[in-house]
Amino acid sequence: MPVETVKETYTGKVREVVLGSGEGEVKVGGQTTMPFYTFEGDMPNKPKIAMEVYDETEEWSDWAKEPFADVIDDPPSWAKKCQDTYKTDMVTLQLRSTDPNGSNTSADDAAETTKKVLDAIDIPLIVMGSGNIEKDQEVLKKVAEVAHGKNIAIGPAQEDNYKAIAAAAMAYNHKVIAQSPVDINIAKQLNILITQLGVSADNIIMDPTTGALGYGLEYTYTIMERLRLAALQQNDDMTNMPIICDLGLETWKTKEAKVGVDEEPTWGDPKTRAITWEAVTANSLMMAGADILVMRHPEAIKLVRNIIDSLS
Repeated sequence: MPVETVKETYTGKVREVVLGSGEGEVKVGGQTTMPFYTFEGDMPNKPKIAMEVYDETEEWSDWAKEPFADVIDDPPSWAKKCQDTYKTDMVTLQLRSTDPNGSNTSADDAAETTKKVLDAIDIPLIVMGSGNIEKDQEVLKKVAEVAHGKNIAIGPAQEDNYKAIAAAAMAYNHKVIAQSPVDINIAKQLNILITQLGVSADNIIMDPTTGALGYGLEYTYTIMERLRLAALQQNDDMTNMPIICDLGLETWKTKEAKVGVDEEPTWGDPKTRAITWEAVTANSLMMAGADILVMRHPEAIKLVRNIIDSLS
């Protein structure tokens, strides 16, 4: 006797957002079902990979630096290598040096770096500030100005600085990355506040904040899943934006991704361990609803791409 497959019916749809310009445009979102449940709805755009490029690297492990050893001190060359050699869908420029608690480089320097990276690549660019509430307002305004016409995404726009960042994105026709602290209600409220400023909901990407495997991933997963279900089941137009997960940063600062075999001899090869840690984190977040995965190591990206292709 044949068994009939039970299928969920959804009334909502995730917004489709376009990043980049010209032939380099990339679309994210647009699905009418949960991730890869194509027997229940449409998933017109696969999850996209956005490889990290830093204007200043932190204390990275040798196995994290290895693929970029020849370009790690030159962000434009690093971005170009991500595009040409590793075939990334997008690049995420992390302006870590602008942090007032670190090197505290100027907004003008950040804008100059952004312009050089844009000139080096043809694919979409995402620019993330240091996370400092006050400094990011100044930095991202300058970044938005020099990137006019390139349709980039800028962030993080947080509860205490979203007005300035959203205004800059509006003025120069960019997308806003709305970051909330792992809370579905704050995520929704931030989207409401940004749209009330005049930003179109079609120009918002949500960053619900990401935890790595073993470091809060299960909580992050739950929040993302609830956001996606609210969009699809309840047709909630303030939770139906695409989701970005900045997981490279979170994964590679964990103990499991940094500790060598001399310190933990029973944990196995540290390079393999770290790459697997990132790949498993990325895969889990993708299954929760991530549309853009910000990742670091090319081998971890290769593993995730194989999963995306096999499920698609």
